[in-house]
Amino acid sequence: MYSSSVNTIWVLLGAALVFFMQAGFAMCEAGFTRAKNTGNILMKNLMDFSLGTPIYWLLGFGIMFGTGNSLIGWFDPMVRGTYSCLPDGVPLTAFLIFQTVFCATAATIVSGSMAERTKFISYCFYSVAISAIIYPISGHWIWGGGWLQELGFHDFAGSTAVHMVGGVCAAVGAKILGPRIGKYGKDGKPRAILGHNLAMGALGVFILWFCWFGFNGCSTVSMTGDDTLASAGSIFVTTNMAAAVACVTTMIFTWVRYKKPDVSMTLNAALAGLVAITAGCDAVSPAGAAIIGICSGIVLPLSVEFFDKVAKIDDPVGAISVHGVCGAMGTMLTGLLAVDGGVFYGGGFDFFLTQCLGVFSVMIYVIVIITIVFQVLNHTIGLRVTAQEEIDGLDIHEHGLASAYADFMPSTSMTELPGLNAYPAPASANRKAVTMDEAVPVQVVSRANTKDSGAKLTKVTIVCKQAKFEDLKAAMNAIAVTGMTVTQVLGCGIQKGTTEFYRGVEMEMNLLPKIQVDIVVAKVPVGEVVEAAKKALYTGNIGDGKIFVYDVENVIKVRTGEEGLEALQGEE
Repeated sequence: MYSSSVNTIWVLLGAALVFFMQAGFAMCEAGFTRAKNTGNILMKNLMDFSLGTPIYWLLGFGIMFGTGNSLIGWFDPMVRGTYSCLPDGVPLTAFLIFQTVFCATAATIVSGSMAERTKFISYCFYSVAISAIIYPISGHWIWGGGWLQELGFHDFAGSTAVHMVGGVCAAVGAKILGPRIGKYGKDGKPRAILGHNLAMGALGVFILWFCWFGFNGCSTVSMTGDDTLASAGSIFVTTNMAAAVACVTTMIFTWVRYKKPDVSMTLNAALAGLVAITAGCDAVSPAGAAIIGICSGIVLPLSVEFFDKVAKIDDPVGAISVHGVCGAMGTMLTGLLAVDGGVFYGGGFDFFLTQCLGVFSVMIYVIVIITIVFQVLNHTIGLRVTAQEEIDGLDIHEHGLASAYADFMPSTSMTELPGLNAYPAPASANRKAVTMDEAVPVQVVSRANTKDSGAKLTKVTIVCKQAKFEDLKAAMNAIAVTGMTVTQVLGCGIQKGTTEFYRGVEMEMNLLPKIQVDIVVAKVPVGEVVEAAKKALYTGNIGDGKIFVYDVENVIKVRTGEEGLEALQGEE
């Protein structure tokens, strides 16, 4: 067999890009789930690849590409045999690593849908099962010379072989696990459980979009010949077109449906478009890719709502809809939109029916096998953590990790407020952030200015929008109040008469970043402070803030032992 430097480099480049998709999946899943489970999510994505690599080498590759029969290849531990399916000019080792990273992608899809309530040991076992048996057998049917390939089934880079397989496993696993605690009310209506870091989720989407050019483009496994070069360029165009159009479609769709464009759903739409185009990226025109993008952009939010509200399957990241539903849809749409043989191009229905047969046969096979795997795990070591472990977070119980964020938690930094030099508050400071697991106060302290002995001490607490802090500070300075303690808090942003949606679910409570300003006054009349604050903060819109007034019994300066007003005077 001859070797081609260009082809080998192209395949290895694709392997590196597809491997980097693991980082994208890790960021997406971590960002769209809660902070208390971040370490667990990252560990699962790491182990998908780390466990999948030796397992696929020992079992999966031979089962997938060996010339056994139309249903299964042969067992070839450590890949020592001879393979007739190798691309021209590409050595076996290069093709092995290329296929290994695809296998890891199928396995990692499952972790997002089963996030926040799955035992880590169980996850490791079913990840191994996917890499060893489930993915390789269906992959043999499609790419390894199996019966679907013989029928003419077309799945260029894995809408069905990779993504739908992972999505179906995710759906079965999430159904068997049941929803997260608090996901559904007594009336059965879903509740929104917001992800803790949208920026991290967005970074994951951009990483995946970038890597998808390797996922699809490098699946030509060749860069020699004019036809192949043209095909690679076309694949890049169709891949990008489907993702972009899906984003725009979902943005408009959610804007109309929920009155505002949904950020997380639109991010998911990019992935939905990429998944859907993967089967036919080499076979459809840019216009066909745009149609696939439009279909993905509409189907995605409807699918997310269906699984959330009708099927009652709790999918924190939308992996079932993105990979399972859109993977199947994109494969079938290839039968309609393929320039050579598609129904819309005069090819008749034979090719389309073959695409449908392939999708449904793989779906049924995966449902049966993964159900057996999950049920065996469920009745032996168990799939789900205890209720207390779920409430506390998997990081602490599964990994002994108090926080994935060490000395801080993800939130808007006080350094973003002009005029403040922020530094962390001491551990003993009164931190009034109000979330279950994401209290994130940062405190800035300046000195009080009161000097009159014997005057009454009053504490005024003001909770307001971060953007209005400079106005409030200027108003306080204007009435000779310069001493204040500023704390960053999270507060309830939903009030009567307003409705917000997260991934199509009405939010009962939305925690938004706020500023809490504590002022102790004596010389300045309390009424004057309150009126100045009201004037500075008023916009007439919901969320202008609240003002609380308290009596202060005493103030003690630790360094000198002074009490009362004397404790508030001078510099430390």
